[in-house]
Amino acid sequence: MSSEHSLESIQALFESGGGTFLTPAAEIAAAARDCRGIVFDWDGVFNAGRKGEAPSDFSEVDSMGTNMLRYGLWRIAGNQPFAAIISGENNKTAVRFAEREHFHAVFTGIRDKRQVIEKISAKHGIDAKQLVCVFDDINDLGMAGLCGLRLMVRRDASPMLADHAAQQGICDYLTGSADYAVREVCELLLGLLGAYDDVVSSRVAVDEDYQRYFDARQAIACQIG
Repeated sequence: MSSEHSLESIQALFESGGGTFLTPAAEIAAAARDCRGIVFDWDGVFNAGRKGEAPSDFSEVDSMGTNMLRYGLWRIAGNQPFAAIISGENNKTAVRFAEREHFHAVFTGIRDKRQVIEKISAKHGIDAKQLVCVFDDINDLGMAGLCGLRLMVRRDASPMLADHAAQQGICDYLTGSADYAVREVCELLLGLLGAYDDVVSSRVAVDEDYQRYFDARQAIACQIG
């Protein structure tokens, strides 16, 4: 890792945008390097969590973030990291997104998300402590507590919840922004892994490594649970 991208400089960069490190950057980097999968909540993470006649949406900005993080982890481990969405609602947009991006699984209508983490661990042989969890609200705290690296989306309206998660030791990083928070955490992890520049350069070039990763990603059949 170059001096331009030291852990200290990356931490300072994200703190300048309002991010809060509740776990030292070096420890987050170590956990990310040991990561074998990422689980995302949907509402409040990929969007503002609003409901109405129109379905919830997502941003291509966040989509690119998930793809680049998965590619970065693939470059490190040599295989596809497990990727899943776990939603408390039956959300068609979440399913379409997971299928389009070739996530391994999408779980909807889940009341107790801890059970899904346990299912993933048992079915795929992944220790829950090797999962990264991106979450935002009370119904996510149980699954966050089981995972090894917990990244929480900031929401100015719920400072007590953020404090509760911090006090309970189930939040390692609180995003600086509620908008495009998925992109923020993906860039953070790529930076802490020392992989950001190489991943971006490879994607821009669409080189042999990226092609191999992408072909393998496209072969993943998303399971709907």
